[in-house]
Amino acid sequence: MKFSRSSGVLLHPTSLPGPYGIGELGPAAFAWIDWLAEAGCSLWQVLPLGPTSYGDSPYQCFSAFAGNPYLVSFDLLLEAGLLQPADLEGIPYFDPDWVDFGTLYRWKLNVLDRAYDRFLQGGYEKMAKSFRAFQKRESAWLVDFALFMALKDAHEGHPWWEWADGLKLRDKAAIAKARKTHAAAITKQAFRQFLFFEQWKAVRAYAHEKGIQIVGDIPIFVAYDSSDVWANPELFHLNANGDLTAQAGVPPDYFSETGQLWGNPLYRWDVHQATGYAWWFERLRAVLSQVDILRLDHFRGFYDYWEIPGNATTAIKGEWKPGPGADFFIKLRDALGELPIIAEDLGDLRPEVYDLRDQFELPGMKILVFAFGVEHPSLFLPHNYTQNTVVYTGTHDNDTAIGWYTRIPEPERDFARRYMARDGSDVAWDLIREAWRSVSVLAVTSMQDLLSLGNEARMNLPGTVGVHNWSWRARADAFTPDLQARLYETNFLYGRLKEDLT
Repeated sequence: MKFSRSSGVLLHPTSLPGPYGIGELGPAAFAWIDWLAEAGCSLWQVLPLGPTSYGDSPYQCFSAFAGNPYLVSFDLLLEAGLLQPADLEGIPYFDPDWVDFGTLYRWKLNVLDRAYDRFLQGGYEKMAKSFRAFQKRESAWLVDFALFMALKDAHEGHPWWEWADGLKLRDKAAIAKARKTHAAAITKQAFRQFLFFEQWKAVRAYAHEKGIQIVGDIPIFVAYDSSDVWANPELFHLNANGDLTAQAGVPPDYFSETGQLWGNPLYRWDVHQATGYAWWFERLRAVLSQVDILRLDHFRGFYDYWEIPGNATTAIKGEWKPGPGADFFIKLRDALGELPIIAEDLGDLRPEVYDLRDQFELPGMKILVFAFGVEHPSLFLPHNYTQNTVVYTGTHDNDTAIGWYTRIPEPERDFARRYMARDGSDVAWDLIREAWRSVSVLAVTSMQDLLSLGNEARMNLPGTVGVHNWSWRARADAFTPDLQARLYETNFLYGRLKEDLT
């Protein structure tokens, strides 16, 4: 798919401001879209929107299809009459700078249950009709997901492989009994999904009205503790008892002597190929119904991947195995047409991975905080870019620009200052300017870098389960007219203003 020269900001919805402990798909989301559009941008990049599990990472979700109920807007539920002001009395204290997922889990889901209880009391005929239509339309994944979540609640959150064998291995009689026993809880879970998708649909439609496209993110692997794996064990490397026989990760490298053990189950690509990649294509269709452009995480895994034994405790012992390669993307293009995909092609990759990317004309990624290291010429320096790339000041896995600049060695800082012809006193915006004026067709920065925030605002530190991972939030007063004007001017200067749709 050919993209137009444009720009955008990476800001996950959880990071939006608001009074209820986490960003929501309500007034703050609409205000953010207004602010972004008036800054001349045409892209809003988000992280995966699924229901997060232990560790709160949007890259480890209970489903590759479902939405995150934490994002459901209470303000919109108040407008719809599903909540009353009394339902929100006694709100816990929430730090405006961070999401407290533990407190949120105990409080917000209970409030959502009150909304569901009020829905059951009747008087919402139009909504009930829409809910029935949603259940029918999304039944391919929703039936299994709602049961999975109801069973998790019944098992106090324990992973599915710790359930009794009948449920763990999906014995027909056990599953049928569970559907009857937990019927009310199943419908409650489906209703949470209905609320999320109705609100997200409205947010996306408003973004389109304002000339904003949403860039989504799709992890190549799914979580072991997910309805996807539980309901489709034949698609993954599991034994008859549901145990991992192989898991994902990356081998030892300069950064880690033992590699990275991710713990995600690996795909049985032969089975996927035999089905015409049916599950994968349904997954991609589902995500493309929520977003306009997809960042395909760990693109390398479609060429080859590091297979680690299922019982391994490090990633040292493993072997490279071939992925589906071009066959996957040929059939994907035949099924879905042009591919609105950005290939996450970072890391030490073989030339064949780039060949696969280029065969389908997928734009790769350039990261400016990688550009000024000791090895030169770096492919991340802007003068080495090609047009069919997406340049970022940094991603959700990188430090902020300020955090990066304060911790790198002085020779690297010196080279960065000389390269950008700047003194380093405004380094976040120095990087933004370099990204925007580059030839890359798309340029993206994070909200943290727009605000020139330091390491304390980092979104994630890979390989850790930190107290602040995934939890950063912007304050309402961060979205100032001055900041907006500065971003607009940068878009104007470097030819990235969104098209005027009026």
